[in-house]
Amino acid sequence: MNLPARFEGDERVRLFCALRLPPETVEELLAWQRDSFAGVPGIRPVPADNLHVTLAFLGHQPVAELEAIAGALRETAERAERPLLALLGYRETRSVGMLTFEALGVYEPERRRWRPHVTVLRFRERPRLQPVLPALEPFVTSDAAAYLSRLRPGGAQYEVLESMAVGGR
Repeated sequence: MNLPARFEGDERVRLFCALRLPPETVEELLAWQRDSFAGVPGIRPVPADNLHVTLAFLGHQPVAELEAIAGALRETAERAERPLLALLGYRETRSVGMLTFEALGVYEPERRRWRPHVTVLRFRERPRLQPVLPALEPFVTSDAAAYLSRLRPGGAQYEVLESMAVGGR
């Protein structure tokens, strides 16, 4: 695992697990952000390096648990089929705009509101946008990753701690 040396076992770090996006999907999302949100005050488009499909936000976890978390993700990714993700819609929370996705043919979605998603915008005040959705074809992701999330004045900064192939490929 790519664990920064300055962390110690009793420290807590913000973590999440995600699927990395294919490069062509990232390019389509960047073009959509430019076309849809140029000049909209108060929003910050998420940069290319931070675009990913969030699977689970784990919040603050002890550094001592990182290896176990990465191990569980590794095992799950190895057993999983590579998901075909289809765009469902756009939604906003208090601080982010996100595109939601459905994993086609993999499982029945949970009834709660949470879904795999790509955060595409950040804002301090909810703008209540209703953008035209990007023309994304369903796509397949090939790898998963455990991420470290650091909150900075300019926005969250993400670092891949470990990535692994989905489906044992």
